[in-house]
This record gives sequence, C-alpha cells and structure tokens, in this order.
Amino acid sequence: MFRLRFLLPLGVFLVVVGFFFVTLRQPEGTREALPSPLINKAAPDFRLTQLHEPNRFFTPADARGKVWLLNVWASWCVSCRQEHPVLMELSRAGLVPIYGLNYKDKREDSANWLAQFGNPYVLSAVDGDGRVGIDYGVYGAPETYVIDKKGIIRYKHIGPVSVDALQKKILPLVQELEKS
Repeated sequence: MFRLRFLLPLGVFLVVVGFFFVTLRQPEGTREALPSPLINKAAPDFRLTQLHEPNRFFTPADARGKVWLLNVWASWCVSCRQEHPVLMELSRAGLVPIYGLNYKDKREDSANWLAQFGNPYVLSAVDGDGRVGIDYGVYGAPETYVIDKKGIIRYKHIGPVSVDALQKKILPLVQELEKS
C-alpha cells in the first residue's frame, strides 16, 4: 500500500511529462501548419498610425485592389531577425507589397531596428497594445498573412518566412491570386 501511494503519482507525473515532451517536439513545419479560422474570411479591419509617419493612418482598405502581405513583426522578436533578410530580398524583387504590423513594440525601438537592418515594408502600422493582433489571431511574431485583392485572408504563415516557404507556398499563391 505504501509503495502504491508513491508509484501512482510518479506514474501520472511521467505520463504528463511524456505528453509535454511529445507535444513540444513537433516536427519541422508543424507550427506553420496551425489552422486559422480567418482563412477565406475578410481581413479584420483596423485603423492604426504609421510607424514613420505618426500623423498618417493605415487601414486594410488602403491596400484593396492588390494582393499583399501583412507581416507581423517587432524589434524584440528574435525570429523576426531570422526572416528579415528573406523579406528584404522579396521587397527588392518587387513581387508583392509587404505591409508591416509592428506588434507590441515601442515606436522608437522599431524605427531604430528598421534603420539598422533595412526596411522591406511599404509601411508599418503600429499595434502597440496588440489589439489588432488579437483580431488576426496572432500567436506571436513573426506571422505573415497573404491577403487578396478583395481583402480576404488566403494564407497564414506562422513563424519566420523561409526561402523554402516563400518559393513553395507564398509566391505561388500570390501569383495565382494576381490572376483572379
């Protein structure tokens, strides 16, 4: 009886630890594949000030009529630094406009970060309190949304955009949406 009293909690503990281990060790690419209830729905509307021009605003309606990317980023985000060269190259190629959603960040830190690493964005809107991020279902920065000409979210990429993800998923989708 004495042994059972200690073995049962130990067994439960080991099962829970095993569950967490299996859950946290997801295969590569699993995180990006998390579903979003916003796919094929209108992008949530917002009106935010622009990072570099605080007296001007940006709304998703401003980009209506073109296929575009909304990239959620922040100066404090380590993974954003990882994807930044990919976004810079995409911006230079001019294949699709990239708008930034600066997420839960300080305006000065964000502006300094872009000055240091380069600015791939047409503009960045400041979501200082993260409310717009909540509307978009942001898990954390970085995240990237492909939005079509009518303002419908067609794809959500969670985590840093890699060259592979860009070539295999994002750009083919952008090209397809450009045709419609």
